[in-house]
Amino acid sequence: MANPNPQHAPKTEDQAAQPQAPGMSEDAAGYHEDPLAIGDARIAELEAERDAMRDRVMRALADAENSRKRAEKDRRDGMMYGGAKLSRDMLPVYDSLTRAMEAATQDTRQAAPGLVEGVELTLRELANILEKHGVERINPEPGDMFDPHLHQAMFEAPVPNFTAGQIIQVMTVGFRLHEQLLRPAQVGVSSSPAK
Repeated sequence: MANPNPQHAPKTEDQAAQPQAPGMSEDAAGYHEDPLAIGDARIAELEAERDAMRDRVMRALADAENSRKRAEKDRRDGMMYGGAKLSRDMLPVYDSLTRAMEAATQDTRQAAPGLVEGVELTLRELANILEKHGVERINPEPGDMFDPHLHQAMFEAPVPNFTAGQIIQVMTVGFRLHEQLLRPAQVGVSSSPAK
């Protein structure tokens, strides 16, 4: 009859002759490894796994922080520059009202003072609203130096009493929203002085 528990079966001559593996306890030779013998290798493996997990966690935290900063910047930019398209679309209205005021002669002012005053008040109110929302005018004066970041040269001409690069005429004023240029001021620029 066979022994129901093979672990407690007597060793055969072949089993007794087999050398015991290093790190194995004598009573469990061939069945269980000694935990102390594999400890250093297992510790190194666990440390490598821990380091890999720490690296992944640190990268995930850095990505989350970068996403938070990017979202905060997008939110600030949205608040600051969100009205840029509307502001840019309002600039032709400003230009039209300005031209209407410039075209109003003394006769027009006497013939229709209410109309001229209404256009003037509308222009002033539009300018106040634009300024309230951070839109500022770029209105160079003749004699100022040309700045390619703020001005657009529409023509160049040699003009006496002006040095090269000075503004000689302002055709339309420019506008910027905080630091973002909505429209450059359109200007004429002096080339070399006339002789």
